Amino acid sequence: MEWLETSTENCPVQLTLGVVGEKWSLLILRDACNGVRRFDDFRRHIGLSEAVLSDRLRKLTAAGILRATPYRQPGSRSRNEYRVTRKGWDLWPVLVALKQWGETHLGDESASVLDLRHERCGAPVSLVAQCGAGHIGLTPGEVVATPGPAARLRS
Repeated sequence: MEWLETSTENCPVQLTLGVVGEKWSLLILRDACNGVRRFDDFRRHIGLSEAVLSDRLRKLTAAGILRATPYRQPGSRSRNEYRVTRKGWDLWPVLVALKQWGETHLGDESASVLDLRHERCGAPVSLVAQCGAGHIGLTPGEVVATPGPAARLRS
């Protein structure tokens, strides 16, 4: 079976984009991974409308990427803080890859808005492709893509 003969209905990339493929969702997740927790802080930092933010927070929470935790400040009504779940943290490498790509192709690598460094040694953090045998820094030319065990013929 060739790639063009396969159905993409169950493609993991397509399914993932159905959950987080909208720009605001990834920006909310970026901020949540960097410590933003409250609705007003998300709105102020990202600059989106209350309606869009409410919708995206609801979707990210329903998908299990964020968890809403109630809090209450004295004299105010109860509100939610949003925390990244394990499932959400599993998307962190995607954010790092987008950051790397953007710095390389759209911005100034030497003047990053977000500097990621290894806490223990202080070295910059970057993502590389690695195979199960431990070969690190694979390029697309070194990887063979074939339909996997869940591939189905297009109908």
